[in-house]
Amino acid sequence: MAPSITRLSDTQLDAMMRVYDGAIAAKRRQTLLGFAILAIAVAIAAQVGEVDLAKFGANLHRFGDYVVRLAHLENGAPVLSDVREWFWGVRRWLWLLGETILIAYMGTLMGALGGLVLCFFSARNLMGNGTVRFATKRFLEVCRTVPEMVFALIFVIAFGLGPVPGVLALAVHSTGALGKLFCEVVENIDMKPVDGVKANGGSWVEVVRFAALPQVLSNFASYTLLRFEINVRGAAVMGFVGAGGIGQDLMEAIRKFYYSDVSALLVLIVGTVMVIDLLTERLRHALLGLERA
Repeated sequence: MAPSITRLSDTQLDAMMRVYDGAIAAKRRQTLLGFAILAIAVAIAAQVGEVDLAKFGANLHRFGDYVVRLAHLENGAPVLSDVREWFWGVRRWLWLLGETILIAYMGTLMGALGGLVLCFFSARNLMGNGTVRFATKRFLEVCRTVPEMVFALIFVIAFGLGPVPGVLALAVHSTGALGKLFCEVVENIDMKPVDGVKANGGSWVEVVRFAALPQVLSNFASYTLLRFEINVRGAAVMGFVGAGGIGQDLMEAIRKFYYSDVSALLVLIVGTVMVIDLLTERLRHALLGLERA
């Protein structure tokens, strides 16, 4: 038996169409208003930032000229025509690159340990003391809000030039960033094991150790690897303020207009970051696959 089809009268159809047209018109007005607000915000930002489009257009060719100059040696020949001359300082640069990776590794490790400890104190489902939770969250916010370069400058003044300020700067910033991510993971755990440990008279530390930690370790490791990728990039520029690594030689080459050295150092840094990104990506996917299994 064929289903019956309800037919509306012309009056009902007209009323529905008017409502539909009104909704479409309201949506269009909201879209136009959003674009207008965005345009006003961009105009205000340009005014405050003293953006001069005429000056920008007049000097845009200099960027292209600089990029082209990076692809040539000091004698004007293309860099690929004499790779040995291009990478004349490869032994020193590889040593500094290894130092950069170690700075990122130590900074990530210390930051992960700090975030691991503090995340449980800031998790709403595990820490019942509101004062402790509030203080911990504010501390993590301070750690991740201040840029690494600012921390690096502070630690350079305190401890002098070298890799130690870079490690400490990355460690402090990573503690804040990873602590936030770890806390969100902890707040989404299954509470049944937590209730079970509490029911058997377990202390807060035992609840964290036996009920919460086993559920979050794989996610913690995945976030730590992701942070290591970010810190390798951050450590590469720590040398700009004297905090060790290959960034110091890169800044010196830029200041002295050693174009071929700049391009060689950039190739080494970009290549290293790409390899590390690929390796850590595979490790993170493997960890997440184990967790799903």
